[in-house]
Amino acid sequence: MKLLRNLLLAALLVGSVGARAAEVAPDALAKTTTQEVMAIIKQDKDLQNGNQKKVLDLVESKILPHFDFTRMTRLAVGRYWRNATPAQQQALTNEFRTLLVRTYSNSLSNYRNQTIEFKPFRMQPGETDVTVKTQVIQPGGSPIPIDYSMENTPQGWKVYDVAVDGVSLVVNYRSSFASEIQQSGVDGLVKALAEKNKSVSGGRQDSSAKR
Repeated sequence: MKLLRNLLLAALLVGSVGARAAEVAPDALAKTTTQEVMAIIKQDKDLQNGNQKKVLDLVESKILPHFDFTRMTRLAVGRYWRNATPAQQQALTNEFRTLLVRTYSNSLSNYRNQTIEFKPFRMQPGETDVTVKTQVIQPGGSPIPIDYSMENTPQGWKVYDVAVDGVSLVVNYRSSFASEIQQSGVDGLVKALAEKNKSVSGGRQDSSAKR
């Protein structure tokens, strides 16, 4: 669970990496927007205290438009993706997106005083698939290596995976997704994700009610 929180927090901190992708190198764009997102969190006590409306607004406006959720879902589902109908693929993408939104939102208030250090970056002319390497510096703890897999799409640079200590976000889900599909089929995975989303949403509301 701690690893998953780090994965999601890392994805959160990179923020909106697609806005000016055609004009700015991926590493420079990631660095600029990371600083912007971190500044927003540091300055807003409501975000730090878990104000759910502000949290969801930040996630929706700064993060979601710049992640390729279709590719993320396809990678997480693996070989079973090609056997799913277009309707099932869309349903999987929608539920996986919702799951990540809810988890991002719940992870946001965990941010405190971490900083991000960007590693030297080189990209060949015309390259469209790159990895931006960073590490999270946290007070009193060891640095956490973070790798961002990004693709230059017609809509700009999009994040399609995040890896912490060599463990990717999509691979982290792949085994559980495969197990669910083997037992209950693609529709069973869609149902399981929908139930998980309800559980995460309900837990968040319960937590808010206690504050």
